[in-house]
Amino acid sequence: HHHPARGGTEMSVLVHQASCVALGGRAVLIEGAPGSGKSSLALALIDRGAMLIGDDGVTLERRGAVLWASPPPNIAGKLEIRNVGIIDLPTARASVALVLRLDPMAPRHMEHAETIDLAGAALPLIRLWPDSPALPLRAEWALKLHGLS
Repeated sequence: HHHPARGGTEMSVLVHQASCVALGGRAVLIEGAPGSGKSSLALALIDRGAMLIGDDGVTLERRGAVLWASPPPNIAGKLEIRNVGIIDLPTARASVALVLRLDPMAPRHMEHAETIDLAGAALPLIRLWPDSPALPLRAEWALKLHGLS
């Protein structure tokens, strides 16, 4: 649904199929195929101090050049832990700084982030090989090196 534009700022809203956490006030979108480990990475980052925005669904709202991520309607604060169950967590909203894509074909070396367009906002995209115990650390470093400030 579209909100009327306020003060001439065009806005667009969509619910995006991804997990999302806030690290130090910056949102990281975690994309990947079903079963690729999006929720597991979100859980590991939350354990390291991140805040949940959405597990397998996030509301994205563009205001000007900034894309804001908010908890999705209906399932806000719910995170599914495989083999364990669904838990309730506090949630945050934040501007999106980085898109991480869990990709088994991710290149080992990369010089620059790719760019992805989401709801009309240009965002840096980093592909991460999903099967690594160091995945949450890679995600944090990807944000430090490539995320929007």
